[in-house]
Amino acid sequence: MSQKLKRISLMIRDDQHQKINERGLNVSGLFRDLLDDYLSEHKVTLSVSQETKEVYDMVISNTASSDEELEKYLKESLKNLLKEKIEYMIDIHKRL
Repeated sequence: MSQKLKRISLMIRDDQHQKINERGLNVSGLFRDLLDDYLSEHKVTLSVSQETKEVYDMVISNTASSDEELEKYLKESLKNLLKEKIEYMIDIHKRL
C-alpha cells in the first residue's frame, strides 16, 4: 500500500453492518473507495450486472485496492472494445 492510512471511528446502523457482513465486505476498504469516488473530480459511472458489482465490491474492499489501480485495466478493456468495434465496422463495410 503506497498511502499512509489514518485510523478513525465510524458509526453505522445495525442493518448496514449486517448487510456488509453478509456480503463479506471490509468496511474500511468500502469506505475508502466510496470516499475516493465522492472526492474525485473525474468520474465514470457504469451500470453493471449484480455479479460484476459483487466482484468489484469484494476485490476493492478486501484488497486495499483503489479505482486508481483499476483504471489501467479499464483503459485496456476500452481499447479492446474499440478494436472489436472497428473490426466489426470494417467487416460490415466490406460486405457493401
